[in-house]
Amino acid sequence: MKATTHLPEVNISEDGEVRFLHLGTEWIQGSMLLDAPFDIELEYVQRMMAWLLFVEPDTVHKRRVLQLGLGSAALTKFCFKRLRMDTTAIEINPQVVAVCRRWFKLPPDSARLRVLLADAGEAIRAPEHRGRYDALQVDLYDHEAAAPVLDSTDFYADCRNALTDEGCLTVNLFGRDASFERSLRHIADAFGADAVWPFKSTREGNTVVLAQRHASRPARLDMLARAEAVQQRWGLPAVKWLRLFHPLVR
Repeated sequence: MKATTHLPEVNISEDGEVRFLHLGTEWIQGSMLLDAPFDIELEYVQRMMAWLLFVEPDTVHKRRVLQLGLGSAALTKFCFKRLRMDTTAIEINPQVVAVCRRWFKLPPDSARLRVLLADAGEAIRAPEHRGRYDALQVDLYDHEAAAPVLDSTDFYADCRNALTDEGCLTVNLFGRDASFERSLRHIADAFGADAVWPFKSTREGNTVVLAQRHASRPARLDMLARAEAVQQRWGLPAVKWLRLFHPLVR
């Protein structure tokens, strides 16, 4: 793990029923509904769950998920508590882990939940991660929240190698930034352009991109049925997602 002496301070703020996590700036790095701490509050974070459209809902609890960048632990908690998945998160900043445990209801490590203190770019290459995960969720921004910290073709290739044959990557990018097209190109280079499904940007500019380990084109009616099941079971706006993301190559 890289030295952490230069890492930013972690602080929190609250606005009504929502608690926010910050890394020493006003930029929001995550959030939590105080009355529903295991739900996902931010729209772009909800979209990071779009991989659910590519697996059978009844199999979700048998699958494994990896999160790179803990944030406020919204994705990690949702996968662990709501989806009942085997859940791993990798975070470089020990302060983030401590704050999530104290202020954002992150449960302690257990047989089904582990939070690893490590550099994600180095850890993802470890042999024990190869071919292990059905979902890989990447949200790696520094305290300025300007562009992804890890964004090379090699990094995305490492992510692809960590996925099972049915696995999907979802990554948070900033669609209004000049780096977006470069990021999208790197993902397409690593996964193949036919495996990439970008969302439209949120109002805040976050653009989630999904990439499949192996490209597929589910029938529209099958995707709709899956979206309805996801929405009914877990309260995510999955039917709306079908209007907001499409294959990069149609």
